[in-house]
Amino acid sequence: MLFFTQCFGAVLDLIHLRFQHYKAKRVFSAAGQLVCIVNPTHSLQYAPTLCAAAQTSTEQGILPPCHHHEAVHDPQLVPCMCPLFSCPWEGHLEVVVSHLRQTHHINILQGAEIVFLATDMHLPAPTDWIIMHSCLGHQFLLVLRKQEKYEGHPQFFATMMLIGTPTQADNFTYRLELNRNQRRLKWEATPRSVLECVDSVISDGDCLVLNTSLAQLFSDNGSLAIGIAITTSKVHSSEAEV
Repeated sequence: MLFFTQCFGAVLDLIHLRFQHYKAKRVFSAAGQLVCIVNPTHSLQYAPTLCAAAQTSTEQGILPPCHHHEAVHDPQLVPCMCPLFSCPWEGHLEVVVSHLRQTHHINILQGAEIVFLATDMHLPAPTDWIIMHSCLGHQFLLVLRKQEKYEGHPQFFATMMLIGTPTQADNFTYRLELNRNQRRLKWEATPRSVLECVDSVISDGDCLVLNTSLAQLFSDNGSLAIGIAITTSKVHSSEAEV
């Protein structure tokens, strides 16, 4: 009976995942779109990232401490973004992708258009949903975060970051789309570089922002499907034609 129960539970989990995959593909019916089910990363102990701590100290007129008599923190070092509030790792752009894939097992999808299906939206803040997107010869990082910007009022923040420099990021445009129950919501913008720190992007509100009621309107049984499309910017395209 125990063996039967365990096998039956595994089959139910598989059916549930297949059903979620089918619902996401039904909502985003464009041919060729890939669907990735993303589980949340949750932490009960929030600690600011290196870039967030440095920014706060600078605003207060306090220089960040230098450990072991080291020089000033290298601005080209990128803090880990999975999750943003617990991993102490930092490194250069060239090794960000390998760190995320090898250490945190972040999925990476290829294609101009994909569907990001975030599960368990009901979990308390702070919670992150993260995936890498390989497209147009570059790697992008989609970060969906549930965070209380105001106490007692959690919000969802979704943004696309290029694993590259700000100059490279200016060459692209990304679009996030929510589509459910005959309602459609789109956000289109230029991605930010991971060198700029996603905490700053969220603090500035330069991303797709959803309050709880709006997120529930587009969610289905606690899952939120976000269509992602990346294109080259018009400026970059015109320069290529010349």
